Amino acid sequence: MLRVVGVVVVLVVFVYALIDVIRTDGSATRGISKPAWIIVMLVLPVLGALLWFIFGRPYGKPSSQPARRYPTAPDDDPEFLRNLEARRRNQAEEERLKKLKSELEAKERKLKDSQGKDAGTGRKAPGFNAGEAKRGEPDPHDTDELK
Repeated sequence: MLRVVGVVVVLVVFVYALIDVIRTDGSATRGISKPAWIIVMLVLPVLGALLWFIFGRPYGKPSSQPARRYPTAPDDDPEFLRNLEARRRNQAEEERLKKLKSELEAKERKLKDSQGKDAGTGRKAPGFNAGEAKRGEPDPHDTDELK
């Protein structure tokens, strides 16, 4: 009975060490390369497992725990927060431009309406209209020297 328990313990240690070698990143192994550790484990099961635990296993946290590289929630992700701020600024700029455009269109309509009313009454609209100054006549804006 004691023999069976000893064989089971050796088998469990060997299988655990072999799985640990396989799951470990190849660049994190110490001593020799990962394929060489697997060969040592298969050729010398008990001695290979002991050597792996003493000399080959990487330092630090166990290899079975995956490293968390990315945040899990969007509000923990700095890239998401930067994009959110940029989208908010772009939306505010679009709203500002729409407001300015509507104001400009309103002013243009008001100007057209005022010019149309002046033309209907027969009165001349204030300001300089195209074609008013003829050659030889003084410019109403007195810019003859600039021409």
